[in-house]
Amino acid sequence: MGYTLEQLATEIRKALKAQPGPEGRKQVCAIVQNVLKDGAFVTKHVGGDDVPERKILYEDPDLGFCILAHVYHGAKESAPHDHGPTWAIYGQAEGETLMNEWAMVEPASEQKPGKVRHVKAYPLKRGMAHVYNEGDLHSPKREGSTRLIRIEGRNMDKVKRLSYERV
Repeated sequence: MGYTLEQLATEIRKALKAQPGPEGRKQVCAIVQNVLKDGAFVTKHVGGDDVPERKILYEDPDLGFCILAHVYHGAKESAPHDHGPTWAIYGQAEGETLMNEWAMVEPASEQKPGKVRHVKAYPLKRGMAHVYNEGDLHSPKREGSTRLIRIEGRNMDKVKRLSYERV
């Protein structure tokens, strides 16, 4: 039986209510990995060429988490970043993303970007998902087109973030 968006939201809500911290997010990450195995769900929500780079599929009215579809055409690299006061789970639906993790050398402020140094890199391949908790500095790099299902602890459109530079 395939997933529906409503079932996915219900499972995420249940996991986060039972364990609202990092342990609950690990459970959500496992749920996302299961959803990524559902070809019909992936095709329906991130399979079309009309899906924008960022599309909110669901925003929970009580807990505030969001389920998003991301479609990137061609190569793209993001600067090192965190998710401010919240967390995110990246789930690779198609293609491959090289994820980089960073350590803070100098904190950021509203007036000045923080400084970070590279710690490690690893691929996210189809069917894989990874949790980035509050303050986890990371940056995705894509050599080609990719499709992702991502969960945000809060809608990042409403969160102000600080910037970081590589040293």
